[in-house]
Amino acid sequence: MSLILQIETSTTSCSVALAKDGKLLSSKSINQRNIHAEVITVFIGEIFAANGLTFEEMDAVAVSSGPGSYTGLRIGVSTAKGLCFSLDKPLIAVETLEAMASGYLSRIKEVSGEFLLCPMIDARRMEVYTALFDQQLNRLVATSAQIIDQESFKQHLDQHRIVFFGDGAAKCKAVLGYHPNAVFTDGFLNQAEDLTQLAAAKFQQKQFEDVAYFEPFYLKDFIAGKIGSR
Repeated sequence: MSLILQIETSTTSCSVALAKDGKLLSSKSINQRNIHAEVITVFIGEIFAANGLTFEEMDAVAVSSGPGSYTGLRIGVSTAKGLCFSLDKPLIAVETLEAMASGYLSRIKEVSGEFLLCPMIDARRMEVYTALFDQQLNRLVATSAQIIDQESFKQHLDQHRIVFFGDGAAKCKAVLGYHPNAVFTDGFLNQAEDLTQLAAAKFQQKQFEDVAYFEPFYLKDFIAGKIGSR
C-alpha cells in the first residue's frame, strides 16, 4: 500500500497529484511561468483536503527531478524535501524525461502501432533537453542537451517512427518535420500524474533518495537571465 504525493515543476507547468497504489486519486495544475512558488503549497493542501486526507497519511513524496527550468526544479525539490524532513517520509526522484514518456503512453498516445518516444524540454534557442525511449520505457539515447539539426536522431528516424512531444518539440518541427517517420504531438504539458507508475515502482523497490543531499538533475550550469526569462 502506498499513498504518494507527486510534484512536477520542471517546466512552466506547476502540477501536484496524489496517487494510491499506482492509481491517480487527484491532481491540480496550472501552466503559467514564474508562479510555482506562489501556488505549489496551496495546491498540495487543496488536493489533500479534497480527498479527506492528512499529510501524515502519505507514505512518500515523489518529485520530477530534471532536467528542466533551474528555478522550477529548485522550487519543486525544495518543497518535496521540506515535506520529507518535517514528516519523516522518504523521497522519490523521477527523471523528468522518463516521466514524460510514461505520461504520453498513459494519457495521450495519439499514435498507434510501433514507435519510439522523444520527449523534449525547451532549453533556449534551438537547444532542448531530450532522450529517446521505446514503448517499454527502455532508454535508447541518454538524456542530454542537444542543438537540433537535420541530422539529429537520423539513425533511429531512418528505422522507426519517432513521436516528438513536450514544450521543446514545436521549435524542432521545422527542422525534423521533413522526415516521414517524424511525428509531432502538440500541446503536451508536463503533469504530476505522469510520475504515478514510475514512483509506485520505486516505492515498492525502496529506491529512495538521501533527503539531506539530494539535488535536482540540472544537466547544465545555471545562467542568470533577465527577469521573466527562463
